[in-house]
Amino acid sequence: MPSQTSNLTSNMDVRAYNKIVDEHADGLFRFAYSMCKDRDDAQDVVQDAFSKLWEKKDQVDPLKVKSYIFTTAHHKVIDMFRRNKRFQKMEDSTFHMTTHQKSHDLKEVLDEALNTLPEIQKSVILLRDYEGYNYEEIAEIAGLTLSQVKVYIFRGRQKLKSYIGQMDVVI
Repeated sequence: MPSQTSNLTSNMDVRAYNKIVDEHADGLFRFAYSMCKDRDDAQDVVQDAFSKLWEKKDQVDPLKVKSYIFTTAHHKVIDMFRRNKRFQKMEDSTFHMTTHQKSHDLKEVLDEALNTLPEIQKSVILLRDYEGYNYEEIAEIAGLTLSQVKVYIFRGRQKLKSYIGQMDVVI
């Protein structure tokens, strides 16, 4: 008689996989796109996450599939940041207030503010505030401790608040 554990990890067939893709592709794309701001890169991240899921279908607990694909996407985006060196930490960047065009579009301001954050702060804030994950899930996805997640979210929100407050002067 097979053990219960082997039943949990070997039940993913093509039908179950396709259902997972249907349920999570949009949310995963939103997360990836929010992080990298490039449609093609976001699609690559999503495709890579689902490819890795299929490769490891016999090892991934069906109850943790969502966490697995978001973790995979998170790591892929971080790797892209490091490889492309497109984003800098906020402490190293300067505000280019004079080059900001006046805009009253809140989404643009929020996106611009998010892009000033270090990649890990941006990632945990997107997982929490955009995707609705709880702190424990974010810790698992990002490979952080619970207290690290709380600190990154707190600091990120403080930086966002400060940045948006400075934008109020410009807008």
